[in-house]
Amino acid sequence: MSAAFFYGALRDPGLRDIVLGPGARGARMQPAVLPDHAVTWADGDALITAQAGAEAEGVLAEGLDPQAVLRLEFYAGGCGHSFSQDVQVSAAGAPHGARIWCAPAERNAQGTPFDLAAWQAGHGALARIAATEAMEYFGTCSAQVLAARMPMIRARAASRLAATAVPAALRSDTGADAVEAVRTEILHAGFYRVEARELRHPTFGGGMSDTLRREIFIATDAALVLPYDPARDRVLLVEQFRIGPYGRGDPRPWMLEPVAGRVDLGETPEEAAHRECAEEAGLTLARLEKIGGYYCTPGYSTEYFHNFVGIAELPNDLPRYGGLDSEAEDIRLHVLDFAAAMDLIDTGEADDGPLILSLLWLARHRERLRAAA
Repeated sequence: MSAAFFYGALRDPGLRDIVLGPGARGARMQPAVLPDHAVTWADGDALITAQAGAEAEGVLAEGLDPQAVLRLEFYAGGCGHSFSQDVQVSAAGAPHGARIWCAPAERNAQGTPFDLAAWQAGHGALARIAATEAMEYFGTCSAQVLAARMPMIRARAASRLAATAVPAALRSDTGADAVEAVRTEILHAGFYRVEARELRHPTFGGGMSDTLRREIFIATDAALVLPYDPARDRVLLVEQFRIGPYGRGDPRPWMLEPVAGRVDLGETPEEAAHRECAEEAGLTLARLEKIGGYYCTPGYSTEYFHNFVGIAELPNDLPRYGGLDSEAEDIRLHVLDFAAAMDLIDTGEADDGPLILSLLWLARHRERLRAAA
């Protein structure tokens, strides 16, 4: 049997239960403090540091079985808290020995005092969803591998939380809770995740379908922006190599596209749109015009696009190349008149769905945007 002291996010009972699993059911949990330590919220994490006279609030767990401890080590390592040490905490006025897991000292940063209620309101739901996926990998990979996967695990969790119901004036208003989930199998887990799901769903004729097996690509949300200068009547397109066309066998796998990128954890789609335009094209947008949100391939993927036109100045002296070296981006920029861009649809050179959609939306709203320029 082992004892652990939980501080920061793991004070949340729901998250703690997901991480520890059934091996924590017989453990004794009680409030405790770690003297001369403080917990701060910095860089999106709860960090514990030595601080004379302070007390770090937490939960003392005694009687954890070995499996629960291994699960805790796996999760902590995956979250960058791979260092452990034995400490003396105080619970019910008495000292107790326990172990804590923490981040390396170089990660310690100035932050604000950790507030559990504020964390639960702002981050709790995402953390629990992400931990549910993370703990599915326990026993199949190392904590180091989990750490490499965690950014995408959290991005998928954020995407799941962002899913909202659209109007149902024409379509069925049957909810997802009417689908009977039978079984889920993880087929691949890396930067992306692929599942096979067995399920039954209501049919339009009444009753339920047979049990169906469907493979699904679990992706994230992305922001896409077509930069447009209404005064000059110009658009900006990016060109880059794309693995999808290459994998299909396309003889010309360099694509013309809008500016695009994943919505990072903690960002809104609008913030991602502004960031991606700065990173890929060096542009500062005046404002965004929302085209809409949509699933790009709903037959097998969860990927969801937030599509915009970005109002910007596109003068003649814009740079010809863009992208971040840190992300191995090799991007060529094209500034062309609106009419020339529309010709790309007719010739077939524009063969990227979001680009075609964005240009057609712009054709519909161009007069309004030009009149306001």
